[in-house]
Amino acid sequence: MSALQSVILGSGHYLPSSSVTNESFTSQTFYTEQGVPFPNETSDIVQKFYNITGIKERTYAKPEMLSSDMATEAAKKAITDAGIDQEEIDQIIVAHNFGDIKSGSLVPDLMPSLAAKVKNKLGLINPNCVAYDLIFGCPGWVQGMIQADAFIKSGQAKHCLVIGTETLSRIVDTTDRDSMIFSDGAGACILSASDTQSGILSHANVTHAAEDVHYLAMGPSNKEEEADNLYIKMQGRKIYNYALSEVPKAIKACLDKADVGIDKIAKVIIHQANEKMDFAIGQRLYQLYGYDEMPAHIMPMNIEKIGNNSVATVPILLDMIDKGLMENHSLNSGDLIILASVGAGMSINSILYKIP
Repeated sequence: MSALQSVILGSGHYLPSSSVTNESFTSQTFYTEQGVPFPNETSDIVQKFYNITGIKERTYAKPEMLSSDMATEAAKKAITDAGIDQEEIDQIIVAHNFGDIKSGSLVPDLMPSLAAKVKNKLGLINPNCVAYDLIFGCPGWVQGMIQADAFIKSGQAKHCLVIGTETLSRIVDTTDRDSMIFSDGAGACILSASDTQSGILSHANVTHAAEDVHYLAMGPSNKEEEADNLYIKMQGRKIYNYALSEVPKAIKACLDKADVGIDKIAKVIIHQANEKMDFAIGQRLYQLYGYDEMPAHIMPMNIEKIGNNSVATVPILLDMIDKGLMENHSLNSGDLIILASVGAGMSINSILYKIP
């Protein structure tokens, strides 16, 4: 009998219907880290933001919607797409960073775990289905896939539900320009055991937690010191340089483990963090293999309309391609694709996956 492989049986995603355009920010006042308003016109700040990130719109959850609710909706679609009985699921892994944050609050609700809440909201009864959370920055969903793969290949699980969900709009400092980057959404998939030669072929992970650890962290508002309130804070230039240096190497390490060259890759599905940064990562990756530039249509992007929803970006993008929602992009049997992410920690991970 051949060794077990981990294949994606089904996927799904949930995006809030509420879309916030860049123009919505032109009436705001943005402050420097020193608490001083930027001298530039806000419209100029917003235009520069678009030029760098490629983001025109982002999705925000409605006040009554929690992160676990979005996760549940994405999970339902993935289960239906997989065509399995949900009671057969052995593990529910939910990647997030801030739990359930109610609208108007900055207090994260982490107990019970989001995974336990999702299991409850699905009405899944089987007590042998273990539900747990994973906090790993933006690479959390990819890391959840890596963990599920380990359980499947060891024979400890047959079906794993892996979800990435986040309501970042509720934990941003609205006086910070970086608040325009973040959005809300959820993506999920059913990763299952198979005796095919497809599925997850290799993976690579790194964490740089020395001088890099605080590039993405929590901090006070730019406008005034609020000792009890913390928001997402980024050192954008340092993150950009870190990602450009380290992400291509991590992806190459993943390909090297499987003895696969970059010329065999059909798609690089990378965390939708910043369009300019992602494209630069792709260019640097191909340069490692002696190419001058990355081929067109290798790296699909959906950040323009949905923003950066952290752990949810990779599964949402993967599902949108699978469902034919990304123009000029498709997944075909036998295709080799990369799933990769980078984020707080600082951590990077990458998966080489062969489409069944």
